[in-house]
Amino acid sequence: MKIYTKKGDEGMTSLFGGARLPKHHIRIESYGSVDELNSFIGLVRDHLEEAAGRAELKRIQETLFTIGSHLAADPSKENLWLPTIKTEEVELLEKGIDRMEESLEPLKNFILPGGHPVVSYCHVVRCVCRRAERNVVALSEINEVAPILVQYLNRLSDYFFVLARFLGKSLGAEEVIWESKEK
Repeated sequence: MKIYTKKGDEGMTSLFGGARLPKHHIRIESYGSVDELNSFIGLVRDHLEEAAGRAELKRIQETLFTIGSHLAADPSKENLWLPTIKTEEVELLEKGIDRMEESLEPLKNFILPGGHPVVSYCHVVRCVCRRAERNVVALSEINEVAPILVQYLNRLSDYFFVLARFLGKSLGAEEVIWESKEK
């Protein structure tokens, strides 16, 4: 099987189920952003040495693959089998956030991304996640989207913000406070 089909050369692509859409359609933007998000999470996972942290990120990646399959499915087809996304996945993110926050000082200021490459990668993930969430919300205005998809992406961006802080502390990186230049 060849990786290229030449079917997309005219700016159209196929959904799971057969429908064809322009590559700039918000549905394509949505699952493309989720795919990009998943790739950046792989980058963060590659920088972690702790097995538990790597396993947690792998589970997140697997959940994002499931979300991508929902977004890539033809909404007019009711008989397509898609893996389920359970509220348990959102709850796992919340438990991870709570666990990490136990060791962090309460945040009283805005912070600037940076301090260590893996911390910066976490902030990139957070930003890509927010974009994916915005795209999925925009898609939900024209097609039905399971609310759990938006909820998961919303919580995931929070998770990566806290993970950035947690890893920064673990690595001894300075948390740089944003200070307005106007007084």
